[in-house]
Amino acid sequence: MISYIIRRLLYAIPILLGVNVITFALFFLVNTPDDMARMQLGAKRVTPEAIAKWKQERGYDKPLLYNADAAGTARLAHTIFFEKSLRMFVFDFGRADDGRDIAREIRLRMGPSLAVAVPAFFVGLLVYITFALGFAFFRATYIDFWGVVMCVAAMSISSMFYIIGGQYLIGKLWHLVPISGFSGGADALRFIVLPVAIGVIGSFGASTRLYRTFFLEEISKDYVRTARAKGLTEMTVLFRHVLKNAMIPILTGVVVAIPFLFIGGLITESFFGIPGLGSYTIDAINSQDFGVVRSMVFIGSLLYIAGLLLTDISYTLVDPRVRLT
Repeated sequence: MISYIIRRLLYAIPILLGVNVITFALFFLVNTPDDMARMQLGAKRVTPEAIAKWKQERGYDKPLLYNADAAGTARLAHTIFFEKSLRMFVFDFGRADDGRDIAREIRLRMGPSLAVAVPAFFVGLLVYITFALGFAFFRATYIDFWGVVMCVAAMSISSMFYIIGGQYLIGKLWHLVPISGFSGGADALRFIVLPVAIGVIGSFGASTRLYRTFFLEEISKDYVRTARAKGLTEMTVLFRHVLKNAMIPILTGVVVAIPFLFIGGLITESFFGIPGLGSYTIDAINSQDFGVVRSMVFIGSLLYIAGLLLTDISYTLVDPRVRLT
């Protein structure tokens, strides 16, 4: 197990390096340091001297990948790629183009993102599994049929409808919760109830239908028929056998959501005015702040790799037949 974990961690290094290279290439294919300077300075007529000063202050006055004027290893070290991207492997994110420390901003904004994403994740998981088990229990009945119809209808509706409709109905007409904003402490509950509810409802159709498929696949297997032949009740079969064995594909799907627990929901945070990492990323994309964009992409990739590793390890806990060798 230890050797497997070490091997997977070593595999993560070239993956993260490749993600950094692709992010760097895509960003600077669209923008140049001069374009970034003009956008940040915000003036209609920016002098070449102002552009040169802005680039020098933020380290964009060097070559992108190779510095022909330097000697030795400095040809690679004294470049924008090395100073802006490779330092992230020691979690040195540097500063944003507006001068603020990126690591500090991440620490400050992680709390609001987790306050919305974590409840939505666990409440949603409980709701989806409960309804999926219910539909599987009443399979081939009207309850199952109309449940699938409800899921397909929910999948056909855009998440924007839930956000705008929830803000208008619950926030503006009924005045039950604020439409947008965020507050710390116990008062934060008023601001996160609606985003959490919309997050759960928005993913209800796809997740419930997927989990129902997992449960139905397990119900048709031989060990379930054997359990019924022994006289076990249907509820016992579902919760003791079907649910346990269906957790492996469920865990595989759940890992996709792990990075969003920290990075936050991009659309949700932007519409509800939550000062989390999701809105921070959207603002950085709009302002073409390469420092923030590359940092968030790096963190997302790192969390996704960590989630995959945790999923493989959790397989051994859910199913003893799985052994990591």
